[in-house]
Amino acid sequence: MRKIYYLKTCSTCQRILKSLPNLDTFELQDIKIQPMTVKQVEEMQQMAGSYEVLFSKRATLYKEMGLKDEKLTEADFKRYILEHYTFLSRPVIIADGKIFVGNSAKTVDAAIQFLSNE
Repeated sequence: MRKIYYLKTCSTCQRILKSLPNLDTFELQDIKIQPMTVKQVEEMQQMAGSYEVLFSKRATLYKEMGLKDEKLTEADFKRYILEHYTFLSRPVIIADGKIFVGNSAKTVDAAIQFLSNE
């Protein structure tokens, strides 16, 4: 499976997509237009190891809802990711059994390196 969960309106996601080799081999899912299913989020969690890894603590809603002051459980992270797309750390790149979550330079570089070696 080769899939990327992203936001079309996010300039960072767009920049990262442009930098990826073989982008045409991926299925792209704009999570604002086509919300993630429970099954999709559970598959990401299986690959990433936890829902917290998938959760964006930089989301504006995270601060607005006061979540940074709460002790969130894995169930909470899953629920918030499913409730609102902004809580998914984007983009999520899934390629050939590997997952790359978020937009840190280290993560993006690792994804580009992995995809370039295929």
